[in-house]
Amino acid sequence: MTIKKDQASSMKRENMEINKKTNNSIDEYILKFPVDIQEILKSLRNVIKKSAPDAHEKISYQMPTFDLHGNLVHFAAYKNHIGFYPTPSGIEAFKVELSEYKGAKGSVQFPIAEPLPFDLISRIVKFRVAENIKQWEDKSKKKR
Repeated sequence: MTIKKDQASSMKRENMEINKKTNNSIDEYILKFPVDIQEILKSLRNVIKKSAPDAHEKISYQMPTFDLHGNLVHFAAYKNHIGFYPTPSGIEAFKVELSEYKGAKGSVQFPIAEPLPFDLISRIVKFRVAENIKQWEDKSKKKR
């Protein structure tokens, strides 16, 4: 689902205020947005759930977060984009494919007006799952 640029700009103040409010669950977070944005967020959530079926949902940094032996990924809706936060390692591992999007060391911005790259998101989440499991296993071995 995509949103026209004029629709996105009219959501600026509303989305900024939503992201400042305390959220107790991912469902609660998603329900605070207009229906069009809710559909995008629900689709993103489903892709993450399918890619990390053993992960637990929570709110961290006031954003929907998936956790498996530590934070895997976060996401959030903003005025013109969906922020996706797979940690710096998730960005680095897919930097070529993510190069067409704005981003930073641990984040990427997917424009609301364009379809989200769900296949890429799924691969990033699976990468993060493997990474977190390996780190957890390595820590477990050191404790023995």
